[in-house]
Amino acid sequence: MGQAALFVGHLGNFMIILSIDTATDGVSVAISDGTRVLASSEMRSEKQHAEVLTTMIDFVRKQAGVSFGDVGAVAVDIGPGLFTGMRVGIASAKAIAQVLDVPIIGATSLDILATAIGETDDVIACVIDARRGEVYWSLYRYIDGKLRQVTAPQASTVEECALQSIDRGQPTLFVGNGALRYRNEIELVVAGVLPSFEFADEMAALPTAVVLAQIAHERALRQEWQEADTLVPEYLRLPDAEINWATRSAS
Repeated sequence: MGQAALFVGHLGNFMIILSIDTATDGVSVAISDGTRVLASSEMRSEKQHAEVLTTMIDFVRKQAGVSFGDVGAVAVDIGPGLFTGMRVGIASAKAIAQVLDVPIIGATSLDILATAIGETDDVIACVIDARRGEVYWSLYRYIDGKLRQVTAPQASTVEECALQSIDRGQPTLFVGNGALRYRNEIELVVAGVLPSFEFADEMAALPTAVVLAQIAHERALRQEWQEADTLVPEYLRLPDAEINWATRSAS
């Protein structure tokens, strides 16, 4: 890792970071230099992550005026989310990091959703649609000005997510495409029990590479990175294909 301990880049004394997010229905890429995002692009794409990602990376790099040789680290959303999308982003990030011999920084899609909200006194319930009537979720709070994850990430029914939100007994902001899709079900459980609750709008429904870039810069300052071959996806449950196979085998 020749550049792992250095903050390098032709645009200043900061590490140039390429951030990739394909873990959900959104595909996004950003190039940042630590102080600002130099260029970014994003789109909704349920099944075309692989087709658009390479073109998007090249477009953003050119818009930022950055060559691959300038990149000092690669950041990627490691999930949970759509299995195919996650694999596309993680495989691409690993390949780029290995070719460039730079470190990789992984952040979960739940961390990215929570970070995007900004500081608040509410509990932040990050909820991603896992399909099959389930959600991936975790709860966050700002404690002494720092965002903290207060429950471990998990996959569960919508009802279980809502019930564990109630257990904290605090005003809660629900964010993510899972929160929006299952808004009625969540409201049925928490209404009249939580002191107050609200739902973030569609603009905050998906994790983005722009917010990932912010997380990556903070972690790079603390040298919280790793080599590409040690990066592990945050699946939380088996892929649907494996679930279907296990179900058929048991029947």
